Amino acid sequence: MSMSSGGPSAPQRQPSMGRRNISRAITMRTDGYSGEEEGPIIESELVPSSLAPIVPILRAANEIEDENPRVAYLCRFTAFEKAHTMDPNSSGRGVRQFKTYLLHRLEKDEKDTQRRLASTDAKEIQRFYEHYCKKYLEEGLQTRKPDEMARYYQIASVLYDVLKTVTPDKPNSEYDQYAKGVEKEKASFSHYNILPLNISGPTQPVMEIPEIKAAVAILRKINNLPTPRPDTTNGPQGIDDGPIVRDLLDWLWQTFGFQKGNVENQKEHLILLLANIDMRGNGNVHQGERQNHMIQRDTVDHLMKKVFQNYISWCRYLHLESNIKIPHDASTQQPELLYIGLYLLIWGEASNVRFMPECLCYIFHHMARDLYDIISDRREESFDPPFRREGSDDAFLQLVIQPIYNVIHNEATMSKRGTVSHSKWRNYDDLNEYFWSKKCFKQLGWPMDPASDFFADPTETKNDIERHDHSMSRRRMSKTNFVEVRTFLHLFRSFDRMWAFFILAFQAMVIIAWSPSGSLSAIFEPAVFRNVMTIFITAAFLNFLQATLEIVLNWKAWRSLVCSQMMRHVLKFVVAIGWLIILPVTYSSSIQNPTGLIKFFSNWIGNFQSQSIYNFAVALYMLPNIFSALFFIFLPMRRALERSNSRIVRFLLWWTQPKLYVARGMYEDTCSLLKYTTFWILLLICKLAFSYYVEISPLVGPTRTIMFLGRGKYIWHEFFPYLQHNLGVVFTIWAPIVMVYFMDTQIWYAIFSTICGGVNGAFSRLGEIRTLGMLRSRFEAIPTAFGKHLVPRHGSQPKRREREKEDKNLHIDKFSDIWNAFIISLRDEDLINNRERDLLIVPSSAGDTSVFQWPPFLLASKIPMALDMAKSVKKRDEELRKRINQDPYTFYAVIECYETLLNILYSLMAETSDKKVVDRIRESLEDSIERQSLVREFRLDELPQLSAKFDKLLTLLLKTEEEHDTTIKTQIANLLQDTMEIITQDIMKNGQGILKDENRDNQLFANLNLDSIKDEAWREKCVRLQLLLTTKESAIYVPTNLEARRRITFFANSLFMKMPRAPQVRSMMSFSVLTPYFKEEVLFSTEDLHKKNEDGISILFYLRKIYPDEWKNCLERIKFVPKDEESLKSRMDEISPWASYRGQTLTRTVRGMMYYRRALEIQCIQDKIDIAKLDRQRTTTSYQEGGNIVDMALAIADIKFTYVVSCQVYGMQKVSKNLKDKACYLNILNLMIMYPSLRIAYIDEVEAPTKNGTTEKTYYSVLVKGVGEKYDEILERANLKIKIMP
Repeated sequence: MSMSSGGPSAPQRQPSMGRRNISRAITMRTDGYSGEEEGPIIESELVPSSLAPIVPILRAANEIEDENPRVAYLCRFTAFEKAHTMDPNSSGRGVRQFKTYLLHRLEKDEKDTQRRLASTDAKEIQRFYEHYCKKYLEEGLQTRKPDEMARYYQIASVLYDVLKTVTPDKPNSEYDQYAKGVEKEKASFSHYNILPLNISGPTQPVMEIPEIKAAVAILRKINNLPTPRPDTTNGPQGIDDGPIVRDLLDWLWQTFGFQKGNVENQKEHLILLLANIDMRGNGNVHQGERQNHMIQRDTVDHLMKKVFQNYISWCRYLHLESNIKIPHDASTQQPELLYIGLYLLIWGEASNVRFMPECLCYIFHHMARDLYDIISDRREESFDPPFRREGSDDAFLQLVIQPIYNVIHNEATMSKRGTVSHSKWRNYDDLNEYFWSKKCFKQLGWPMDPASDFFADPTETKNDIERHDHSMSRRRMSKTNFVEVRTFLHLFRSFDRMWAFFILAFQAMVIIAWSPSGSLSAIFEPAVFRNVMTIFITAAFLNFLQATLEIVLNWKAWRSLVCSQMMRHVLKFVVAIGWLIILPVTYSSSIQNPTGLIKFFSNWIGNFQSQSIYNFAVALYMLPNIFSALFFIFLPMRRALERSNSRIVRFLLWWTQPKLYVARGMYEDTCSLLKYTTFWILLLICKLAFSYYVEISPLVGPTRTIMFLGRGKYIWHEFFPYLQHNLGVVFTIWAPIVMVYFMDTQIWYAIFSTICGGVNGAFSRLGEIRTLGMLRSRFEAIPTAFGKHLVPRHGSQPKRREREKEDKNLHIDKFSDIWNAFIISLRDEDLINNRERDLLIVPSSAGDTSVFQWPPFLLASKIPMALDMAKSVKKRDEELRKRINQDPYTFYAVIECYETLLNILYSLMAETSDKKVVDRIRESLEDSIERQSLVREFRLDELPQLSAKFDKLLTLLLKTEEEHDTTIKTQIANLLQDTMEIITQDIMKNGQGILKDENRDNQLFANLNLDSIKDEAWREKCVRLQLLLTTKESAIYVPTNLEARRRITFFANSLFMKMPRAPQVRSMMSFSVLTPYFKEEVLFSTEDLHKKNEDGISILFYLRKIYPDEWKNCLERIKFVPKDEESLKSRMDEISPWASYRGQTLTRTVRGMMYYRRALEIQCIQDKIDIAKLDRQRTTTSYQEGGNIVDMALAIADIKFTYVVSCQVYGMQKVSKNLKDKACYLNILNLMIMYPSLRIAYIDEVEAPTKNGTTEKTYYSVLVKGVGEKYDEILERANLKIKIMP
């Protein structure tokens, strides 16, 4: 091999980097693979992150390995040359080891591979390239899936690169022209996340959704927009003159320098937002009426309001004019979409700056102004983009986000992992509060001034700053509003109102109890009332304590507070001192002029001079609290005042709360507040009444007695020997009472919350079904409850009275689908066995009988009971009918058993004469029932014998696998003949002539039709009938697993809860789920399951003992009977998931989350089938424009539910040499392949050499999905280029 232009076919090939000793591969091998031994290793998945561009080449080599090994060798050779060109010194992490492995693989393949199509490597690759393009790109283009075509075009592109590498001195214009076409088509088949926006070929169902098509169309209206001038410093852009601008976000990409991966992601995001909002607004419109659907103006306005809600609020708070300006001549909603797209692109590339929402508002405010200047200036057709960096495609990231992130990083470094005092460094909130003031516009400017105090490095000293900039000295911005101080004094400061209320209430109750009468009515006595009024002096002291704590605990933030906040704290402290002096002084003067409660109220208006000054002081002191109580009562007024940005209102509220942007007017509605207030009023009344009558009042008398006793002389030591009135004893008695008084609120809260929770739960019908017995008794009402809450209404439905009968059947059918999916999920989780599944499931052949086919567990033992009833009835049919109708499930079982049995018998008979025999028996039976002579004309005590024969017949039918087995046919015929003889001779009193037929040429049932035995629905029908005939145990014992019982009862009970009616899936809000993951277990390995601890217990042994029934169910599911412990190792592929699902692993979490998607798919299918049923003129096929119902359901589920697992170290696990990390990577990859809608997000660390010879780390935010059967494909790769804390 050669690194020069000689190519693989050149003679005397030698690597320019020198041949390495093969023994070094042992120390450099990847995961134990030396390069010489064969194994299932896939080298494309071991490529270091810095060599990511060669991954497609190695994947192409793996794909064509079987078809042409020599071309695969040439692909690996090309990959090796590119890797050596990218990192010639092997300075990147893992590069040297990978290149060594690849070199050994090439040496081996060069000897083992042979040319098949030509005599030289150049001709070999040329002919194979022609063959591959003709076979995979030209033939069957319209029949293959987009994922397949994307893979084929990727391989064709790689083959062309290999062709140019192998034949660099032989230009061929024919191949070049064809390769250009391939590259263009390749872009149309790129991998996608949810929406295949650029996919050619067959249209995907998701792109046939009218709202999606309309959203794509409205974004692609780029008329009348000026064109950004291309960056000539980057050189040629590719085959064309410049990048293709297909839509508005592509235009923003070229204008503001966002990254391509971010643009593609937010483009899909915006389309889905528009489509989902429009779906919710037009949920009941038929598909046929949306053929030429367009996004409504209300949809864009609603999205604008939602996206810019915080920005508009921020502008109003700072008294700024919003920069979202729509040109007067705008005839479309193009400007609104540009603003929305701009904000989404800023957010998508903001990295950790997203935790500073007002900082994003500041950035958007200025960029929106630039955008308006561009779109409103119609004088020029082109313009210079505001953001541009030479030779870079991440201008916005580097020029805007990077400086802000550096400030965040430096502050995090300053914190030393949170060990430094909070006053020394700023967190996200502190940095974000910088943008709550207009000062940021003057100090920071736009473009942002790097010399601003905001960007001052906290680690730099004063000398460093002066050395860097002699003309300007700057001071690092300090914290703004709050500095955390950790102290127990926060217990009082944070709950000061609660403590003040309890202390004042305790003081008042002690004063009243100490009065001569000791009753609550004593408060109306003048002397007692005057003493109770001292609680305001205590309140003034507590207020002084609160003001003091405010200053002390905010002392570290004192220098960073604005002047108005400092003045507020000082004035509150001064006012608290003033009231602490005024109230005691005025109270002492009021003793000379005693007043009572009656006199206080009667003379308040009439005679001011007779009132004491203390009363006026108290009234003035309580005035702010009175206004606060009024605002508390009139909640809308309080919310409006707090959310107001008026300077007058802010000045009036300045005393009560600081000026903050967040948490303004965050209150519950009036009804909820009334409930909450009533709850606490009742609780406090009970608590205070209990404290007064049980704790305080009984202790007053003994306390008086102790205080007036003389001091005795004791031999033992006294703790307080010189205290008068035995105050030491009094303190000892009262201390526990006071402690209980302050703590028993929790007890009262527990009591009241239990009572209120119980009452609320009863009205909400929580726990209505708690056992399987209750489930069985209420099961008939469950489909109705399901239809009431989970079946959406449709606009085309008739009125309520007209649709009652249709709704009942429709709801039962819909419920059976959901119920069956639920039961099957229990079986898949091994919570029930096969027999329990058959007993719980509703048959798919529902509708074959005149009654609804309830799950067999409800009908269990009903047929044996009905047979016993028939044996005991000897006189009249009415008695038998009455006894059977007492239990509706018995009636359902009898009718279903009879009609199903006839259906099976008719399906087995091929001769008309045989069917006539059954017809005669059926007609005789139905005639006797109609004439009410069944008991007289039939011997019903012989029915158990007939039931046994049918049981044998069904068993034989279920064991039959081949319809042409003569022996089986004979056995079935004999059983049918015996059955007919029992019916006509033993049961029917007048049935002897039924079997006689003079025209019969052969024996009865000699010719049978066994074609139905391979029909799953028919076999299911036989299984159900056999269960009805043979099951005798009570249904209360099915299922036996406790977890299965809990889930079934919870599922049934939830249907009776108070909840809103579910809308159609297309009308529901979309939602996403994010699961964080680091390095936990994904799937238990074989070694983990069999590894024993110090007690000799393995994980598998422990799980088998903890879940014995589930272990048996698992063995039944995989159809395996282990002989010993060693035999289990042969089936670990099935056993390992069973164990992992019972441990706290990622696999269990993903499976649980994917149940959401499965439920949406089923509900969406039901919605579409329901619409087709309701509109009789519209068939299911015509309703589906882009595919069948299932495909459309999957498409709608994709746009409604997204599940992402953030595997932070997935990229490191992918290239790790640690076997455990590699196993985690492979298991996560298997999860993506198992669940195609699952996405994995991670941070990829790329270590690559720079131009000056050093190594630089670059970080990428990556989103991947599973492709094919063994690969993961990158969907979005946004360059972060940020420093991340180690």
